[in-house]
Parts: sequence; C-alpha cells; structure tokens
Amino acid sequence: MTISRAFIKASVPHGRVILWTTLAAILLAPAFAMQMTEAVRWGGEDFLAAALLLGGTGLGIEAAARMPRSPLGRLFAGCGVVAVCAILWAQAAVGIV
Repeated sequence: MTISRAFIKASVPHGRVILWTTLAAILLAPAFAMQMTEAVRWGGEDFLAAALLLGGTGLGIEAAARMPRSPLGRLFAGCGVVAVCAILWAQAAVGIV
C-alpha cells in the first residue's frame, strides 16, 4: 500500500511542517548549547516555559494564518503573534518591563 503525494500534501501542509520544525529547533538550541559551554544552564522548568511559549506561538501563528480573510490581515496577525512571543521571551529572560 502506497500513500500518494496528493494525500500527503492535503493532510499536512508544507508550511505547518516548516513552522513546527523551526519551533522545535529553537527549543533544542539551548540543550545543544548546554553541551558546549558552561554559560548556558537551563533546568527543566526553563525548557517547560520555553515549550509552552513556543507552542502557544505556533498555535497563534496557525490561527493567524487561517482566520483573517485578507493576506494583509494574515501578515499583521502573524507579526503580532511573533511580537508578543518576543516580548514575553525577553521579559522572562531579563525583565524588560
């Protein structure tokens, strides 16, 4: 039994794979950095917080890509989601607010 390309393309859009793979790579970057240097010291709670933030960002980007009808609306909604993620990440890291 073979799975056709049309079925794979219809079931998992290419953009979703790129989105979630990128977010997973961002989450794994500190784990690799911890193996290379002593300057990066994350605990389980740090990885949990980052996973929740990145997962929420991924869900927000998916919602932003589906809900607005116009391409410009999708762009602005996606930029807003990424901006909120960046602000929350910076706040958690160094306390900017």
